[in-house]
Formats: sequence, structure tokens, C-alpha cells
Amino acid sequence: MAFVQFSRVSLAFGDRDILKDVSLHLAPGSRSALAGANGSGKTTLMKVISGIIPSDSGERAIQKGSRISYLPQSGIVHFGKTLREEAETAYQAIRDLLLRIEELGRALESSRQDDGKTALLLAEHHRLHESVEDSGYYRREADISMVLRGLGFSGEDLDRDTGEFSGGWQMRIALAKVLLEKPDILLLDEPTNYLDIEARFWLESWLKDFSGGYLLVSHDRYFLDVTVNEVYELFQGNLKRYAGNYSAYEKVRAQEIEGLLKRYAEQQEEIAKSEDLIRRFRYKASKAAMVQERIKRLEKMEKIEIPENLKKISISFPPPPHAGRIALTLEALGKSYGERRIFSGLDLTVESGERLLVVGRNGAGKSSLLRILAGVDADFEGTYRYGAGIAAGYFSQDGTEERDPFGVSESANPPVIEFLEAEAPTALIPRLRDMLGAFLFRGDDVYKPVSVLSGGERSRLALLRILLRPVNLLILDEPTNHLDLQSKDILLDTLRAFGGTIIFVSHDRGFMEALSTKTLELAGNPAPAGGTHSRIRLFYGNYGYYLDRLERETASGGALASPGGTAASSGVVLADPDDAQADPGASASPAAASAGVPSFVPKGGAPVILLKASLRREAAKQQQTLIRRLERQEEEILAALEKLEAEKARLEGELSRPEVYSLGEKARTVLGKLNAVNDAIAAKNTEWEAKAQELAAQRNF
Repeated sequence: MAFVQFSRVSLAFGDRDILKDVSLHLAPGSRSALAGANGSGKTTLMKVISGIIPSDSGERAIQKGSRISYLPQSGIVHFGKTLREEAETAYQAIRDLLLRIEELGRALESSRQDDGKTALLLAEHHRLHESVEDSGYYRREADISMVLRGLGFSGEDLDRDTGEFSGGWQMRIALAKVLLEKPDILLLDEPTNYLDIEARFWLESWLKDFSGGYLLVSHDRYFLDVTVNEVYELFQGNLKRYAGNYSAYEKVRAQEIEGLLKRYAEQQEEIAKSEDLIRRFRYKASKAAMVQERIKRLEKMEKIEIPENLKKISISFPPPPHAGRIALTLEALGKSYGERRIFSGLDLTVESGERLLVVGRNGAGKSSLLRILAGVDADFEGTYRYGAGIAAGYFSQDGTEERDPFGVSESANPPVIEFLEAEAPTALIPRLRDMLGAFLFRGDDVYKPVSVLSGGERSRLALLRILLRPVNLLILDEPTNHLDLQSKDILLDTLRAFGGTIIFVSHDRGFMEALSTKTLELAGNPAPAGGTHSRIRLFYGNYGYYLDRLERETASGGALASPGGTAASSGVVLADPDDAQADPGASASPAAASAGVPSFVPKGGAPVILLKASLRREAAKQQQTLIRRLERQEEEILAALEKLEAEKARLEGELSRPEVYSLGEKARTVLGKLNAVNDAIAAKNTEWEAKAQELAAQRNF
């Protein structure tokens, strides 16, 4: 079985220890995440595992024939081939095997049957043929199409030159290639950075079916929760393993951090007392021995350090200006690019304080709609009006990709901190350092000239700049890109505390669920025959509620999506009849009433179809009994999992001993036991995940 085994691996850059005695085991079936603060060395560790960077010391053992594929965060550019041809390069290793098979064939033709060498040639020839068959090489056209479409490419893209694709799509091409390689061990550094929600869902599904092992770095909590069952954290050069998905790791880590902060505070108090004593008695001869003893104690003390990412940062922004009850009104809004109609007939009223999430497939018009509402795009149909007192702020990834998104002249070119000081309200200037830290500008980063910032840094600075302004309508297109998990949490807390209105697009599921209060779905397809509007639906609930509605539609064969026939094509589906109360000024729809479908007409005029609630809650007593039983079952599973994890740790420790790994028979015996335990852990994790999902579903019922 293929595997990668690290034992006591160390690496330093100058006087900084990046890796200190790191041990790690990856094998087919590994479902692992790599966590740690920005700059902790996660990318470096991945490069060491893949063999790109050599370690300073330690043992790196890789089973002969094991294939490792590595996807970096960024920086890959393709050109000179069509997309189809570039995808074909993922099979270069198999083509090399085919060339070797041809060589073996020629050697066999010239060999004699009684030659001892012939048997060896035949054995290798047979083995390589099996490898080619197992690789899926002869099914590659179907696999290439499946992977590229899953990652968002269209059929028309296959014959486009790869040089025509933008940076984000270049990374999707690179991701497609490493997936098509079907390695034994897959190393993915931020694979979701450039993926929309549909592509993320597809990648989640692909990883669940992947027979090899993988190690992921990601800042998408939901993505990690559904794809991993163990987390390795790199902290101050040390690597520690945690069983369970990312949320389970966070719970355990939060307890550890609480203890660390407590010890840090106690040590700081001890240091302060010692330094005060030294200052007071340094020049008193009678206290010289005591002072020297305290100085030596401080010098020998192993200082507890709290990295920036563990320091709790709470930030607040200017209160929004007062505004009227209605933030925004849309009437018959539409957008086309040439003959291609993106959406049309959009009638909507957004009330102050709402958090409206806009969803839809690639090309449905999400970003186009936000550009119109922000006043950036004037080429549209229909009208929209801001309410009384509305002042808007707009953030878009596209704007930060311009050569000079901040309008700073080369002669001025201020550092980041000075640039923000010139724009921030006076009351916020003392807190700018904390705010910059929350958006990953830490230490000397605040002194970087604005003109030299990377794309991700420009994006974070642009977002912070908008939040500093006193606005009451935020229009945000992908605000979480280029933020780590802690920064996302800080941004989420800030936006949830924001007193104004938010209209946003995101591809981070956890962020979408936590922030949204309503969900607007753009269908992204033409109007049905005889219709004048594209289908646009409004759900009176957050993103989780929206997904639940889609599941129920699928289960009912789409009946919920279009009750009453064609009426749904021009309206907005609401989740429950009670939602009618949420839209003041609604009136009955004669057309829908005649069709026997309960509905009303909002101020914009498009009919809104009301759906009868199909599910009712069970009795509270029965529900609680079921939840308690599931909790007991979950505890039993976790107890068994804990025992298996302890056995795995024992076997890994045994395998790292020289007297074991240096002897083939002993190593194979221990490795066999370790593989059996890994299989048992995987099975138990699957059982636990199913039970946890069942429990979560009952709690949310």
C-alpha cells in the first residue's frame, strides 16, 4: 500500500524554525486537513512532503511507486494548448508507461523463450499493462469532460486556448489536472479559493469518492467539515494531530488555547513582579543575591508566546447613517450582454436592515446585478431606486484587480497605515492597527507601500476601506476571498452587528448561512415559452433554509419549484404562507387565484406564489427523547474512536523506531496493524459523521 511517512523532520529558514521534529503519516484513505496561522509554514510543509523542498533533518519514507500530486495556492499559468490538450497532459505518466511497454515488447521479440531474462520482461510487461488499465487512461476523454464540467468549464471552453483564461480559471485548470492524475496522495493548498459554490459542491463529492489519500489547506470551514476526519495543526513549528472534522478540532483547540492564554497571563504576571523587584532592588547591596537569582530565573524561563492569530480581536466600524424603512426598490430590472439575456423582470423591495444573499449558477447574473445596484453598470433595463437617506458602499474583486484601484499616485505612494489614516474617521484612527491586523496586515505589513500590495492584499485593504466609511447599504461581491478563518469570523461578527442593509454574493457556505436573512435566486436561464420574465425566486430564510427548500423540491419531483404551472416562471417562490406577512402592501393575484394557487402581488407587480408547508414538527417530548438517544449513540461512537486513535498513535510511534522501520518484516507487521486501525478509524468516522448529521438534522427540525 502506498504511503508517506515522516519522522522527526525539521527545517529552518535562517534563525527561524519552520518545522521542529514533525511526524506525519498519509496513506490511501487519509482525509486530512492542515491548519495553522498565516505564515506558520503550511505551504512549506506541503512542499517538503511533495519533495519540492528538502528538509534539514529527519526521515522521509515513501513507498516505492507511490505518486504524489501537489496543487499550490496560485502562480500557475497555462498557454499554447487548448483546454482539452492541457487536460491531456495529466496522463503523461501513463504515456511514459506505454512507451516502456513498447520497449519491453521489442525486447521480448528479440529474446529467447528459454532465456531467464524473458520471464522478468514478461512480468514487468504484465504489471505495466495492469497499471495502465487501472489508471483509467482508456476512459480519459469521459473523465476529462466530467472533471472540467464539474469545475465550471463549458463544452465550448474545451477548444479555447488556455492563455485566454483569467487567473482564477488558470488555477481551476491546474486543479483539474491534479485530479485527473489520480495520485496515491493528493496535496491541495487552498483549492477552493477560485471556485464558486457549485464547483465546491462538486469537489466535495469528488473527494468523498477518491480512493487515495489527501491533505488539504483551506479557509472554508464547511468544506473542511465535510471532507476531512483528522486535522494536523502547525503551531510554532510543531505539528499536532486532532481526530475528527474541522469543527471538532476547533472545539478541542479552543479549550487548549484557553489554557494557554491562562498560563500566558500567569507567566506575564510573574515576569512583571520579577522585573519590578529587580528595578527596586538592583542597586541595594543587601539584595544583590536575590536580584541576581531573579535575573537568572528570567533568562532561563521558557517564554510562552501568543501568536497574533490567537489574540482575540474585536473591531467595530462607524454606525450607519439613519435611513428610511425601504432601502432599495427594483422594478422590471433586467440585464443583457448583446443577444444573451441574463435576467429580466426583477421586481423587488429590500427593507432596511435585511441581509439579502444573491445565489445562482455561474453566469446567472449575480455580480451583474450587484454592479447595477452599486451604480457601476448603467447598461440595464428597468429601474432601481435607493430609499431615503441611503448611502451605499460597494466591494468587488474585479475592482481590486485594476492596476491602481486606490487612485494613489506613484509620487505619493503612502504606506498602508498612512493611506487608511487619511481616509478613516478621526475616532477610528487609534484602532486602525487592530483593524488592519484583523484583515491580515500584521507587524511590518502595515508599512508596505500601497503600490506593491499583492492582489489578495489589495482586496483586503479595499474591503476595510469601505467598512471605514459611514454607509448604511453594503453591496459586497465575494468579501471573504483572501481572508483566513479568523478574519472571516471577525468580518462576520462585524457585519452581523452592522445596523444597515447588506446585499451580498459569496461562495463560502458557512458565511452565507450565518449572515443571510433572505435568499434571492437568479435562475440564469431564459424565460419559458410565452413568458416575458426569467424565473427569479425569493426565499424568506437564510442559505441553509434555501438549500433545504431545494432538497424538498428534488424529493417531490420539482413540484415545489413551479406550482400552478407557468405562473412560477415570472414570480418569486416563498417558503411558507406565513411569509406573505413579511411583505407589506401585498394584494391578491387574480391569475394565480383562478388557477387555484394561493398568491399575492407585491408592490413590484410580479406574482408571488405561496407554497403550503408540507412538514410539521413532531411533539416536543418525542423530539427530545430522540435527540437524547442519538446523543448517547454519538458518545459511544466517539469513545470507540478515541480508543482507536490511541492505538494508532502507539503504532505510529512504534513504526518510527529505528529497530522497527529498519527491519522489513517488523515494519510490514506494524504497518499492517496500522492500516487495519486506519480502516477501522475511517469506518468509525463515517459512522460518527452520519450520526452527527442525523443529530444535527433533528436539532434543527
